[in-house]
Amino acid sequence: MYWCKIATTEKEFDDIAALNYETFIEEIPQYEANESRRKVDRFHSENKYIVVYKETEIVGMLAFRDNRPFSLDEKIGKVEQYLNESDCGKLAEIRLLAVRKSFRTGRVLFRLIQAVYAFAYHQGYSAAVISGTTREQKLYKQMGFEAFAPAVGSEEAKFVPMILTRSKFEQELEKRISKGNQYTFYPGPVKQNSTLSHTNLSHRSGEFNNLFTRMKKQLLELSGANYIATVVGSGTLANDVMLGQLKVSSKKKGLILVNGEFGERLADQANNWGLSFETLASDWGMAHNLSDLNLHLKSEAYEWVLMVHGETSTGTLNSIEPILEITKRYNVKLCVDCISSFGALPFSMSELHLATSVSGKAIGAVSGLAFIFSEQLVEEGKMPSYLNLAKYQKSKPPFTIPAMLVANVLEALKNYPDRYRLLEQRFMKMRDLKIAEKYGVNTNHYPMIITLQLSDELIGIIEDLKLNGIHLHGDSAYLRNRNFVQLSTIQPDFEEAFTQLKGIEGYYLSVIEEAKLIL
Repeated sequence: MYWCKIATTEKEFDDIAALNYETFIEEIPQYEANESRRKVDRFHSENKYIVVYKETEIVGMLAFRDNRPFSLDEKIGKVEQYLNESDCGKLAEIRLLAVRKSFRTGRVLFRLIQAVYAFAYHQGYSAAVISGTTREQKLYKQMGFEAFAPAVGSEEAKFVPMILTRSKFEQELEKRISKGNQYTFYPGPVKQNSTLSHTNLSHRSGEFNNLFTRMKKQLLELSGANYIATVVGSGTLANDVMLGQLKVSSKKKGLILVNGEFGERLADQANNWGLSFETLASDWGMAHNLSDLNLHLKSEAYEWVLMVHGETSTGTLNSIEPILEITKRYNVKLCVDCISSFGALPFSMSELHLATSVSGKAIGAVSGLAFIFSEQLVEEGKMPSYLNLAKYQKSKPPFTIPAMLVANVLEALKNYPDRYRLLEQRFMKMRDLKIAEKYGVNTNHYPMIITLQLSDELIGIIEDLKLNGIHLHGDSAYLRNRNFVQLSTIQPDFEEAFTQLKGIEGYYLSVIEEAKLIL
């Protein structure tokens, strides 16, 4: 199996020096031979090396550098004098492109092209330049490079200045790269494999009303709630609608339970609404303290409790039932953010005062619709119209709702109840990964997401896997701050993604462990 990685270990750097020697001294007589049979590049400390492994052996590489002057500047003068102005905004240089002779196949080349795309394209580079040896012009052209200046160097080691521009990549190579499998383990949005329908259907038509009524009916059956309101927006909007309703209807303060990022966000939103409330906090990933909750509610000072069911930031399921038992004991309303849990596992909202969810998470539909479930109809309060729950609880939507989103949710709901079993099966497979066994956060999981807390030597795994077309969830600040990375079960191509990840995982961990042993 071929896979890519950004070189970080001393062993990798030694292997790179050996491949440098083999390619640029023994094969292309560019430098003098030496007894160590190693060639350390003069820009080594500035280079970012992307290497291609065949299992645990480095078989190909390139170096990426954006500090000036480039080595090419030294050969022909500033490269900008030869280039179109539009290509000179943010330049980088690719050097030391080398593949062991016995591995010079299309597969290794494709891995390198894919890695350059994943590493450089999204960082906004306008172009990359390279000194392409005349012996391998076909290889460079396959990668999209074009000559832009006369050849330089000796007859034994002649090089052609070449460039791969952003526009060239977008016009000719991006489709080719995207045909290579790109997999995500994101907890949303969810990739859609079918075309959206009903894109021109008016939300005032009878056909739309039929779709909308069917969607609401099925969502109520799945949730066990009595009423549902549908808004166009994200989970944050759904929670704002819920909090706005608490603002206009509450006479006493509330209590917000916090044990992760999204509990903290609820508290922040409640502050923005000017709600009267207190927080009861636990460490991230730890269960809420029921004894403390009971003591708080026993004081009869609270009218409502607000909590997150599936706390995505740690992959923690905060059980509703024991908390509901306490809130019912003291006649306190329980409101729940179910944005990440709804559709991931069966549970009932029948006794929840208010609850929220969205289309683009566990149920697997397109992002764009948010749902507010309620135990009873609410009275219309004085608040902005778009946030007024009472307006949405009427039989027809008060504002435009795209029919394509409604139809898409209906299509996704066809997978229930079987999808519960599918997500559970996927989750169990994911927990058996070596990396999950070793680095998984110990918490009360639910079958939508798993969280890993990486050791220092594995911090680069997100970028490394991205080079191989595998995208983990780890870019959010709250994850980066804790060295967290996450894998979700909800994408439609999970099985293919899992196979690719599992194929690389063992080799990746072996490379890391071998480097640690050498140290």
